[in-house]
Amino acid sequence: MAADDIPDLRPSRRDLLIGGVALVAAGTAYARMPRRPTMMIGKDQLDKLVPLKIDNWSYEMASGLVLPPPDQLARLLYDQQVTRSYSSPDQLPVMLLMAYGSSQGGMLQIHRPEICYPASGFHLTETEITAIPLPGGRRVASRSFTASSDTRVEQVLYWTRIGDMVPTSWTGQRVAVIRSNLAGSIPDGLLVRLSTVSNDAEQAQATLKKFAAEMLSAMPVPFRHMLIGPGAG
Repeated sequence: MAADDIPDLRPSRRDLLIGGVALVAAGTAYARMPRRPTMMIGKDQLDKLVPLKIDNWSYEMASGLVLPPPDQLARLLYDQQVTRSYSSPDQLPVMLLMAYGSSQGGMLQIHRPEICYPASGFHLTETEITAIPLPGGRRVASRSFTASSDTRVEQVLYWTRIGDMVPTSWTGQRVAVIRSNLAGSIPDGLLVRLSTVSNDAEQAQATLKKFAAEMLSAMPVPFRHMLIGPGAG
């Protein structure tokens, strides 16, 4: 083969420029890969956060709650779950569910109650964005809805914490995960759900908000931050 017939395999200036840009982009992406898990709640700590007596409600039992579907994904999502029922001599009883996942990312994000209630045979009203008022003018962003089945009507109030954010939608959860990832961390996630059996949605939601406010106010500040993030109170 003549020398003139041998192809020139040396990279051109354009190839070198494109390769350099790609290398920088890859390095930036690698540098921004989340590496630090952010775990606000330690192993076996979730059960210790909430008092057994809240105002004039007292812990009674852990039965009767609508639980997340016991599928393989749920087992991957949650490291810890707490289910309790609280009774009161002059208030509606309150059922509490807390589900904690130490790592939120990709599709591994906590199930919002709009998933587990229909899976248990309930029909839901449209969820509404609301807020739980706390002392000092602070508020916890939350959602509420009514769940109806052939046997009961349940009023539900819940919030989710992803890292230090309290998103009120699935999109908000994704934004919270992405924001933490860009900061180099893998956020944890917590669902706090309160419910009571009642046909009176207005009265029940007022009761659930009162219970939530009393619960959070009764907790030491570090514990409260584990449930609602440092920005909410």
